[in-house]
Amino acid sequence: MIEIATEVDLSHPPARIWRALTERALLAKWFAGSESLGDRTLLRTGGLPGYDADTEVEVVELRAPERLVLRCREGDRSTRLACDLVPIGHGSRLSVREVLEEGDWDADRRAEQHQRAVTGRLPAILDWVAFQEIDLRRAEGGLTAELPVVRPGEARRRAGRRRALLVAAVLAVLGMAAGVTLWATRPAPTAPAAQPASTPSASLTASTASSAPPRATPSRPTPSATRRSASPSPTASASPTRTPSLSPTPAAPLAASYETVSDRVFGYRGQVVLSNPGPAARSGWTVTVTLGDDATVSGVNGAEAKQDGTVVTFTGAAVPPGGSATIRFDVRDPNLAATEPEGCTVNGTACAGL
Repeated sequence: MIEIATEVDLSHPPARIWRALTERALLAKWFAGSESLGDRTLLRTGGLPGYDADTEVEVVELRAPERLVLRCREGDRSTRLACDLVPIGHGSRLSVREVLEEGDWDADRRAEQHQRAVTGRLPAILDWVAFQEIDLRRAEGGLTAELPVVRPGEARRRAGRRRALLVAAVLAVLGMAAGVTLWATRPAPTAPAAQPASTPSASLTASTASSAPPRATPSRPTPSATRRSASPSPTASASPTRTPSLSPTPAAPLAASYETVSDRVFGYRGQVVLSNPGPAARSGWTVTVTLGDDATVSGVNGAEAKQDGTVVTFTGAAVPPGGSATIRFDVRDPNLAATEPEGCTVNGTACAGL
């Protein structure tokens, strides 16, 4: 009888680790996809390193959230897998033991699989689950506080209220600033000009003289005046000016950035975000992602994909002006070679993030 044992301390409570070990949706994120077969579960392990076929799993013992014992059958091989959870000071201790009951296996390779799973991929998915459950922020009693989950709809409503309050505050501040600016830049009232000291008769005479129209007195123009009025004054002729024609502004190129959004035991989930900074929609774009040897792409969202060897080509709808488009895809890498692509380009320009 061959037994493989692995033990790891995790900074998470037993209940959260139990979810990652037993919930089908979470199990698929860090290990393999699954399918219900009544009282058994089928794990899609066929083609993964160390596995010859898909694995049928039957629950032998279940004590949540302390102990889980499974009988696993993979082709001609049968094993018994036991997972035990014990709370410790800063989290939980997970012990995994697998015993070969029938058939044969490569024990060293199996032990390496256990190590990768419980010390690499499992902590990553636990951190991801934790951020779905808690909101970390400073509190009076300590650096962080664990708060109830805020549902998506409620979060949007709260965010909308916060944005409305923020906008109102900004408008109020801008209004005050505008008022202060207008007050500061308003011209000072002009003081009335001092009137010269004069007698009432002089004032009346000046007022009458300024308001009454002058009377024309007939006079004979002098010859010099006649000659000046008879000769027209030269006027400079306006020369036509040519307005330079504006050349069309070249369209701004699309930009792209890559990010690995989650890791798995035998691959990862990648994301490419396209950004269009230009004033017009951009169509006819091509994103190429270069993978490692034997890696394959599946589960593509946001684009059409075509794989030729290690190169995957993505095409899709036009990116709106000032907008963006997101492509997500799963990569299965049986060689466990990498957690990100070897290269990424959009229309021949390298993606950011790699």
